[in-house]
Amino acid sequence: MNDQPNRPDGLKAELLEIALEAAHRAGAFLHDGRPEDLGVAATKSSAVDVVTEMDIASEKLITALLAERRPHDGVLGEEGASVEGTSGVQWVIDPIDGTVNYLYGLPSWAVSIAARLDGETVVGVVHAPVRGETCRAVLGEGAYVNDRPARVRPAPALELALVGTGFGYRAERRARQADVLRELIPEVRDIRRGGSAAIDLCDVAVGRLDAYYERGLNAWDYAAGDLIAREAGALTGGRPGEPLSPDLTVAAPPGLFEALQARLEQLGAWHD
Repeated sequence: MNDQPNRPDGLKAELLEIALEAAHRAGAFLHDGRPEDLGVAATKSSAVDVVTEMDIASEKLITALLAERRPHDGVLGEEGASVEGTSGVQWVIDPIDGTVNYLYGLPSWAVSIAARLDGETVVGVVHAPVRGETCRAVLGEGAYVNDRPARVRPAPALELALVGTGFGYRAERRARQADVLRELIPEVRDIRRGGSAAIDLCDVAVGRLDAYYERGLNAWDYAAGDLIAREAGALTGGRPGEPLSPDLTVAAPPGLFEALQARLEQLGAWHD
């Protein structure tokens, strides 16, 4: 197989097909194989930032499929998968986005897989098995939830916006995020905290949320959902004039995005 991107459209179609297959295989494994006595295999940034044995097994399943189909690609995975690659393609994987939800048997968790070509995300897939939904996007070709086109809601005024967010795992960061939220919540319709950044970004894409913001995300948390949200008509970014990053991720339709981003900047939502 030729891994060089000399036919970008054909390559994007190939990457989408592989991402969908990997996400659905991992999703079926996680959904059908979840142990009744599922426990924590490790912790990361704090005692509440957990990894289960299913996170690790899911990532191994995905990376094995990718290595078989496209052995020259790079890989970046939340649970440690790291391959440089030589093809110009890099896969960015979150084998379970919403691990705490998965651990407790809550439905808001997903498999998130993105493909980057020369550093630009060109394919994104977020598969949420319990929801029965797969959101997908190809750069320049729109976003879909299952087989239906996905589109953001028309932008409301900030005070009428339903805004999703999330919280970090370190106590100091949570305290700062609570301070920001305390200021913001009287200024919007309401706040939702779902527990999966990938699903939150997809919920902006399909109109279940007007907007979403969070500090502390990594590339595997937002790579696929960011593309899906943008292809559905959202603007995404970090601090004003900057791309989304671990400092801050913001997603909303044009008109609301600017107001929310500016208010978050005033509130210092980008620092602890």
